[in-house]
Amino acid sequence: MVEQKTRVQRPSLEELNLSHGKLVRLRRLFYSRGAGNGTVLFLPYDQGLEHGPRDFFDNPASADPAYIFRLARDGNYSGIATQVGVARKYGHVAPEVPLILKINGKTDIPSDDNPISPLNASVEDAIAQGADAVGYTLYVGSPRQDEDFIQFAQVRRECEIYGMPLIVWSYPRGSAIEAKGGRDSLYAVDYAARVAVELGADVVKLNMPVFDAEKAKLQPKPYRDMSYTPEEGMARVVASAGKVPVLLSGGSKVSDEELFAKARAALEAGATGFIFGRNVWQREHDKAVEVTHKLWELLGQY
Repeated sequence: MVEQKTRVQRPSLEELNLSHGKLVRLRRLFYSRGAGNGTVLFLPYDQGLEHGPRDFFDNPASADPAYIFRLARDGNYSGIATQVGVARKYGHVAPEVPLILKINGKTDIPSDDNPISPLNASVEDAIAQGADAVGYTLYVGSPRQDEDFIQFAQVRRECEIYGMPLIVWSYPRGSAIEAKGGRDSLYAVDYAARVAVELGADVVKLNMPVFDAEKAKLQPKPYRDMSYTPEEGMARVVASAGKVPVLLSGGSKVSDEELFAKARAALEAGATGFIFGRNVWQREHDKAVEVTHKLWELLGQY
């Protein structure tokens, strides 16, 4: 089994060794809304670019960005993550909700064999929109990761200049990852956590590792010999992230029971919070707010 410690202590802002500008913005994100205890709950809404309109079919109201901004306001979210066009056209709907501007993105029309997420906005755009952080998707293991690393370095330098926190969506992708156990294996997610640290992320968004006995055999040692619960796998990933706060990605919509079990396991493992999108806004407004309040109650316990 993977060794883990229950209720791992998440890193505090004072431990992160960040510039004053970054700390000011992160304090707003971590303490001004929700539980107010240094945990966060972000609402991502970049799926229209990443997946196209199909994600809006379950709840047609979610196709309207104004609906999402109102939901972020009503749910007292720590922040909302959008692409630049949505931020410019709809940010006025709920200006009190902090903005995370996603500055790169891609469609899912090409295959994921050689993915890269090109820049479509800049750190200066984030400043112009009043954002408190920028979001960057990094594809770890892609054959094009050399281009990705160079692009990321440019963004990281600009974030340092402007005192803008850099939140990295660190996702294992590509045929080489699939050949070594898949994108959700402990090997892949653990590696993605460490790459984000090594390259200079301030906060990292990760998926929860999934144990699959057959795929586990494809992983490099020592991972191929490990079995683990979701909490144990997540604790390993949080340890690899060190002083970079870890946010759990929600992914596709699941049942309430599965969502809350996953959320609690992540917090027990030391995660700082969640970035849950489809698991919230694919529900009608009142149900989405109800789920959000329950998530905040859970976050308030940590």
